[in-house]
Amino acid sequence: MARRSLPDLAGTLVQADAVHGLYYLVLHGLFEISGDLDPLLVMRLPSVLAAAAASGLVALLGHRLAGARAGLLAGIAFALLPPVQRYAQEGRSYALVCALVAWASYLLLGAMRSGRRRAWAGYGAVLLSACLLHEFAVLAALAHLVALPRPARRAGLTAICAVGAGLTPLAVLSMGQSEQVGWIGGPGAGAILGFAGVALLGTACAVIAKGPLPRLALPLLVLPALTLLLLSPLKPLYVDRYVLFGHLGTALLIGAALDRLLRARAVPVPIVTGVAAVAAVAALLPTTLDLRTPGSRTDDVTAIARAVRETDADAIVFMPSRRRVWTLTDPAALHGMRDLALERSPADSHTLYGTEVPAAEIRDRLLATDRVVTLRDPAGQPVDRTAQEITKRRVLDRYFVECGTRTLQGARITVHARPGNC
Repeated sequence: MARRSLPDLAGTLVQADAVHGLYYLVLHGLFEISGDLDPLLVMRLPSVLAAAAASGLVALLGHRLAGARAGLLAGIAFALLPPVQRYAQEGRSYALVCALVAWASYLLLGAMRSGRRRAWAGYGAVLLSACLLHEFAVLAALAHLVALPRPARRAGLTAICAVGAGLTPLAVLSMGQSEQVGWIGGPGAGAILGFAGVALLGTACAVIAKGPLPRLALPLLVLPALTLLLLSPLKPLYVDRYVLFGHLGTALLIGAALDRLLRARAVPVPIVTGVAAVAAVAALLPTTLDLRTPGSRTDDVTAIARAVRETDADAIVFMPSRRRVWTLTDPAALHGMRDLALERSPADSHTLYGTEVPAAEIRDRLLATDRVVTLRDPAGQPVDRTAQEITKRRVLDRYFVECGTRTLQGARITVHARPGNC
């Protein structure tokens, strides 16, 4: 997306993925000025820098709320959290959102202290920037509202309402593109238990830490994720990365709790420090190493593209059509293959995944083919109910046999052939 021309990018965002429009514009600008630099490096660099900035801002927040040592420990804790490490190395907006929410939280403290309009305007501008990068950053405002002392509530509420007003045009546009999140299912037991575990850890740290820090940090950890979870029966929207910024609260609480334990001197400082360091390394090192392997990702597009080439099939069908995205990073993967259902490419159609021909034509094209490879979601995922997707499944089930399936990280690659042609 970010490599498209500005007119093409604008044409696409009107139809799809407007929620990530600002991020695409940022990357587009970086690609324009980066020359011959590795595009993967250019794409990931903002996330790396943003995660580093967020760690520093967490340290500043902790310093202001609980002292220098608490701030230092909080900054270190944030950098070590596995979700933060993951999105610090991915070309997505979530690390940037974290940095901006951390900055907004820091400016919030200054605005509450000074009460100056300029300070509140700065807070609102930074929070709005975070929301324009990803709309769910507005959930951080819930935590900020809880943290506001009574004298600052009117000014704070005014600033947050201004943020909401600035976000409204994007929200209205993206609501018309709600099919983009149609893939999100209800939260499973793992997601609920994972959130509950982190929330309990944060609550325990808040009890230990005391002081003013938990008033901001605990709501920041709990409220954004809890809001999405509670809304799930109406509209499933909970994905943990959407509220990655909640871990700003996690880190602040961990840092403040550790500082409190060290100040209590119930156990000698060197022993506490040594035990904490060993425990952190033992707990985080396996995850840290795993995060740097392709297997840690939801899907491995490089391995998928390689496997597609190895099938030596004449044609390919994506089931559903959005799985075409798996091959967009490596167009050579389809060299010599015909994309049977494709009508117009993503760039030509100003869409994310391209447009497909009507169901009847998909049927005719499949029946004129002896051997085809399909790219599908992992087994057990919900199937799309569009006419095109139903036709793909019916024709393949009735007129083809499966010659073999290869399951990779996040994908099934199956070769189908007419009976006797495997």
